[in-house]
Amino acid sequence: MSAWSRAAEVAARTPPSRNRYVDFLRAASILCVVLGHWLAAAPWVDSAGELQATHILAVSPWTHWLTWAIQVMPVFFMVGGFSNGITWRAARRDGQPYSAWLESRLRRLVWPVLPLLVAWVVIGVVAHERGARPELIRVGSQMALIPTWFLSVYVGAVVLVPITHALWERWGILSFWAFAAAAALVDAAFFAANLRWLGWTNYLFVWSAVHQLGYAWSDGKLGEGKRMLPLFAVGLVLLITLTEIGPYPRAMVGVPGEDVSNTSPPKITLLALAVAQCGLILSFQPVVRRWLARGVVWTATVLVNGMIMTIYLWHLTAMTLVIALSDALGGLGLHIAPGSREWWISRPVWLAVLGLALFPIVAAVGRFERPKVRTGLAPGTTRLVTGASMICAGLALLALDGIGGAGPFGLRPLVLSLPFAGAALIGVSPRHGTRTEPGSRSVAHPAD
Repeated sequence: MSAWSRAAEVAARTPPSRNRYVDFLRAASILCVVLGHWLAAAPWVDSAGELQATHILAVSPWTHWLTWAIQVMPVFFMVGGFSNGITWRAARRDGQPYSAWLESRLRRLVWPVLPLLVAWVVIGVVAHERGARPELIRVGSQMALIPTWFLSVYVGAVVLVPITHALWERWGILSFWAFAAAAALVDAAFFAANLRWLGWTNYLFVWSAVHQLGYAWSDGKLGEGKRMLPLFAVGLVLLITLTEIGPYPRAMVGVPGEDVSNTSPPKITLLALAVAQCGLILSFQPVVRRWLARGVVWTATVLVNGMIMTIYLWHLTAMTLVIALSDALGGLGLHIAPGSREWWISRPVWLAVLGLALFPIVAAVGRFERPKVRTGLAPGTTRLVTGASMICAGLALLALDGIGGAGPFGLRPLVLSLPFAGAALIGVSPRHGTRTEPGSRSVAHPAD
């Protein structure tokens, strides 16, 4: 049976109560991230024949404005809050313990990333044995593993759902403002008192605030249609004020060479962006939901969602392999100076090549998109939270500095062991349960 036929079967079983717009936004936001990463990368071979790893945001400052549209992680965290709120309420209603709910969520988040880490261990060992410079292994793997930062933060958000949802039920939208206020105080200390280390706590405050908006959405506390456009306007005005008058940079992603980033660590500019995006996507919700009622459109959405984590996790690995192959072939296609007219004209070809490189990878490892279903009791809460913490730490460190190090075979064995040890603690193993068909339990993960 073809992938389209399987997706069509799943689409036909979609209950009428499901908000298909959430699934559409999940896929659209991740695909937008992939497109943004592929466009932002600007590798080229200079006149001396040396491969340079440049970034279009550093070369062409006018592109900083484009990040306001391409930075869509706030949308994904809102979608996550929407779905986590629904599934957590359903679990409590059905008497399901937190450990069972958490185990199910973690399994579906962690399982797809393990083949990626295994692949990069193999790549790192082979490159080291063939005499590759340690710095090359470190930089290449760090670039390819950038997507794991999001998974690290999102796993933490899932672990905290009982707390954040309890805050939502008690305080409502005030819980969003509480997290936002904490983030603002952290930013004040970051800029006014130069407490740069404190800024890292905003991974909790900023993304938790955005996650609370998802709870508001799932509970019907936010409107839709044209009446949400003022919310978009408010967020946009705040964003312009913060970046044009305040101390925040204009780009909504990190720019090489800049001392301050809006994302690493997160700043309240991302909250302003989240408010603007919230107003915008909800204003389109009625129209897009009617469009998604069409069979072909909905089947396509289901199909993409069935492989979306694989696409996200592997898209930079595909790009890294293309760059390495091009460099080995004398810099084939990489002799155009980034930011030039010729460079922009060549971008469609660049995107097509990367898409072709990613396709066989998705076909090969896409089956890991759906984990096996546990047939026994879930591990205890302490074990699950400990495992999740190890996964978060390991993925964050890999996203920060790659796999290369001073250990055996030029690797960082301690850092690499963290996500695998965490996965073992939460019970991610090929020996557990039986495989489910893609989409048989729901339309898509991780936020379904």
